Amino acid sequence: MGIIAEKAQKAALPAGLDREIIIVDDGSIDGSPEIIKALAVKYKNIKVSFHDKNYGKGKALSTGFREAAGDMIIIQDADLEYDPSEYEKLAAPIVNGTADVVLGTRFISADIRRVLFFRHYLANKLLTFLCNIFSNLNLSDIEVGYKVFRKSVLDRLNLREKGFGIEPELVLKTARLKCRIYEVGISYRGRTYEEGKKIRWHDALKAVVVILKYGLFRIS
Repeated sequence: MGIIAEKAQKAALPAGLDREIIIVDDGSIDGSPEIIKALAVKYKNIKVSFHDKNYGKGKALSTGFREAAGDMIIIQDADLEYDPSEYEKLAAPIVNGTADVVLGTRFISADIRRVLFFRHYLANKLLTFLCNIFSNLNLSDIEVGYKVFRKSVLDRLNLREKGFGIEPELVLKTARLKCRIYEVGISYRGRTYEEGKKIRWHDALKAVVVILKYGLFRIS
């Protein structure tokens, strides 16, 4: 946690932007809360929020979105798979007024990408294909962890998913709002399960249910 927070603190941003960092601890029991509290003392632009138990990624993101005061929000996982040095290029389409939402993509990029699991790649491609059917978009990587939003867009969403289902929910609901969505190629340093990777095969099945819920049945 300390490493990624320091990287986020030092990462370049487009000119004229102020930096606010929201750290959400989702019921950690590994000593993270103490590290987070120390960071909040060290940096006055860090705001922290603690969950009483582990709810999941979706719940953590919803908490962070609610606490954020800025006009633009970049999602940053704490596991170092995504590099904060790419904030500037991810934010650029929103800063220059051409986009409302920017999604990173690990599959259309000249940047470095660690080669890992074919089954994860295949599952992501199938989920992206299904999501594209219902959103009428041609995205390449809906499960990417790097997503950037205008705060005004997020304020219009009623986000329901508490787990990894938040990823397709965000895509489908922003598509329904007719947002201007762009993709930006990013680098990716994925982890193995031995290194702490958490997503499992059943998360892909849950993602299918989420896509049908918000894509086919269009639940708000």
